[in-house]
Amino acid sequence: MPDFGGAARFSSNGEKVSEMETASTSVRIRLSVMMFLQYMMYAVWWVPLAAYLKNMEVTGSYQAWILSVMPLGCLASPLICMVADRHFPSQRVLTVLNFGCALFFYLGAQQTDPQWMFIILLIGMCCYMPTWSLTAAIAMANYPPEKFPQIRVFGSIGWVASSVFSLAAATSIFGGQLIDGTAIPLYCGAATALVAALFNLTLPNTPPPAKGQPALVVDALGLRALALLKDRNFAIFISICLLTMIPFTLYFSLGSQFFESQGFAQVTATMNLGQFVEMFLMVLVPVALTRLGVKWTMLAGLGALTLRYLSLWAGMAMDQMWMYYIAILVHGMIFGFFFVGGQVYTDKKAPASLRAQAQGLIVLICFGIGMLAGTFGNVELLERYTTNGVIDWQPVFAIATVASAVLMVALFILFKDDPKPVAKV
Repeated sequence: MPDFGGAARFSSNGEKVSEMETASTSVRIRLSVMMFLQYMMYAVWWVPLAAYLKNMEVTGSYQAWILSVMPLGCLASPLICMVADRHFPSQRVLTVLNFGCALFFYLGAQQTDPQWMFIILLIGMCCYMPTWSLTAAIAMANYPPEKFPQIRVFGSIGWVASSVFSLAAATSIFGGQLIDGTAIPLYCGAATALVAALFNLTLPNTPPPAKGQPALVVDALGLRALALLKDRNFAIFISICLLTMIPFTLYFSLGSQFFESQGFAQVTATMNLGQFVEMFLMVLVPVALTRLGVKWTMLAGLGALTLRYLSLWAGMAMDQMWMYYIAILVHGMIFGFFFVGGQVYTDKKAPASLRAQAQGLIVLICFGIGMLAGTFGNVELLERYTTNGVIDWQPVFAIATVASAVLMVALFILFKDDPKPVAKV
């Protein structure tokens, strides 16, 4: 059984209170620090990556492939999550992966050849991307799943901390030199990954829930979680998540390139204002899920996504830069209400023996297949509206606005609030 850090307790009427409900403060703190480090190690270098590639004069297909290391890395998630489900405790798997992240982020920072940068960062992201599923599974195994956003919010805090670090580093460590657009953020990511790997040794034990069950090819590829798609509502949920990633990726992967083109100096700090707001909105996700249900919570996230691109579109059309900040500040509602709400929904729909694989499936569908399609599609879209090296962003944002609105309507019409778990497979 997981170590919840305390003896069994009893309510005032003498009924035993579950260990999950009495998870100690120590466990909650360790899970929170885990989430903080896991997202900081990535945000510190991913947010300014597009600007760094531009400064390296990496464009076209090379740019698209390097920006695709995140979705390609998601392909490793089902396999790694199967290992955690059936063979080794999740916190040990997470520790090994973070040591790998530290090594390959460090090596990636030393590359000047885009081909080698792609290969090394791809291996690094094959180590990193499964950690999103593993940290969610570890947190929900040792803390009430419906309160998971209270732990996940520290990932947002870690994301914000990366921007605070970039500002502090520029003013104190590097003597006023901006680190955005350089290789320094990758070194910072490697250092954070090393700290996270060492800290993970203190996490509560989270044994494999399906230990002893045979690991067939279907498990090695994480395909058993696909059985969840026999539930019509879950299949609709997955389909909309997949399609949502296409407009979402435009901002997530290429936003730094847009803001740098608009004259923003501190791109990482500017974009991370969205994560700052996310810290506060994340704690509202459990309230929204309880009072509004999954459907309306996720609709609020898609509404914010539509507002983001409408603000960027209108801001360019009317030459009102202040509207860009609306697009930045709604990030917390998009990520928290849509994606984190979706993670909680997935945990409730999946049988206990498949929860890590189910979380891996979400990462694979959203940040793997969806982001891969979004990255190449959006890079192609930008090239189509590029003249003499200058991108006309206005029609790009118009297309993203319409796509986001259509997805919001589709979710409203097709998706039903149905928290009933899928029958065990």
